[in-house]
Amino acid sequence: MKDSEIINQKTKEDQNILNFGKIIFVIFFLAGNSCLFGYIFTKEFWFADLGFMLITYGSLFNLVIMLILLICAAANKSNRKAYLHSAAILLINIPIAILYAIIGFNLVIFN
Repeated sequence: MKDSEIINQKTKEDQNILNFGKIIFVIFFLAGNSCLFGYIFTKEFWFADLGFMLITYGSLFNLVIMLILLICAAANKSNRKAYLHSAAILLINIPIAILYAIIGFNLVIFN
């Protein structure tokens, strides 16, 4: 293979790794928004219930994915930066989840 083909192959692999992290982030971000705003607009308690379950199980799922990405980063030196960047994207969900949990608890308690 030519050098340009090797570089293109690495770029595609890196992009796939980054897209994986972005997809996981977006799925849980949209699910959290759906639960929070679903409860705000409808006052249906099952939205709040689902949101609290999402925080619990979503956190565990994201933690497992992050650990897998970190293990892959340690094992694969050529794509380490992409794996670490993908794991960092997942870290963005943590403060958002904490904020949504605080808002959700306050909404349920005071409504």
